[in-house]
Amino acid sequence: MAISVLFLTRYDRLGASSRLRSLQFFPSLAGHGILVKSQPFFDDKLLGIKYKTGRYSLSQLLHAYYLRVAQLLKKSQFDLIWIEKEALPWTPTFFEILLLGGSPFVLDYDDALFHNYDLHRLGIVRTMLGDRLDKLMKKSVMVTCGNTYLASRAVAAGAPSVEIVPTVIDLDRYPNHKPSSTISRYGSKLETEPLRIVWIGSPTTSQYLQLLGDALRKLAVEHKFVLRIIGGGSVSISGVEVEEIDWSEDTEVENILNCDIGIMPLIDSPWERGKCGYKLIQYMACGLPVVASGVGVNSEIVRGGENGFLAATTEEWVDALSKLLQSSDLRFRMGTKGRQRVEQEYCLQKIGPHVARLLRTAAGKH
Repeated sequence: MAISVLFLTRYDRLGASSRLRSLQFFPSLAGHGILVKSQPFFDDKLLGIKYKTGRYSLSQLLHAYYLRVAQLLKKSQFDLIWIEKEALPWTPTFFEILLLGGSPFVLDYDDALFHNYDLHRLGIVRTMLGDRLDKLMKKSVMVTCGNTYLASRAVAAGAPSVEIVPTVIDLDRYPNHKPSSTISRYGSKLETEPLRIVWIGSPTTSQYLQLLGDALRKLAVEHKFVLRIIGGGSVSISGVEVEEIDWSEDTEVENILNCDIGIMPLIDSPWERGKCGYKLIQYMACGLPVVASGVGVNSEIVRGGENGFLAATTEEWVDALSKLLQSSDLRFRMGTKGRQRVEQEYCLQKIGPHVARLLRTAAGKH
């Protein structure tokens, strides 16, 4: 029997969290008899403005809230509501629960959004909204989380059901082979073609690359490589050759495939522990070995010495990257292991049917 689900997403396709945690599942869900409608809080036009100007205008925000409230008033048309993080950001919890009006809803988290409230710099925000998401989680029929750190918060909040759903890639978009232009990286290396270390993200997260400034400078003294930055805007690291590429959904896979090593540096703080390691999964899907900070779920995705390395200090980063730059065989072996793991655990083809089952279970709890 078909069921209908309203997806209240944070963004449209331009927003990675919405694209990966909900939108990419829609074809798979349709194949399992689940009818979906989505309504983003911030559409692509608004998010594009935010990326350019750094903010939303008051009129844009008010319009976004108006559209979301209008959609919630039509909730009775659906068997279940799926909410990315929260339906009405920064509003009193009782107002959001009132508008949900007893309809069964699932909350999904791929980062530690609750720390926007309980660790806010203003005491009044911590006092009034610190447990905002905990209250929502307790009222839900299910909470789905991208890692164990987020799941533990949902359990502590009293959520009736908590499921871990990793952020995944679609294997149909990630071919299991290298483009012809990079075949030489795994055989005889062309002198004119330097190896590439890749990082993918957004201008708001490119700050993490500065953590590797010393390591990359030291590495550049001994090895010739290019640091490819996809979607990070303008980033300068003295002594390191940097290649900046704009992000687009159509080209991101090709731009990773043309690289040799993927990196994901992070600081160890509550917010970063909530991240779901999607960069690493993308790199591994492209057959790249990875080097990452051992923070949060990174320590689960990266199996040291098998599909990559975990690094904490400058010396550990230099050592790991040096080993990979020096050995095409090591890059190939680790990249192959990473790709195999993605096919087994981190792809839409494996997780899609599971998500469909979870939604049917949640709808049936009403």
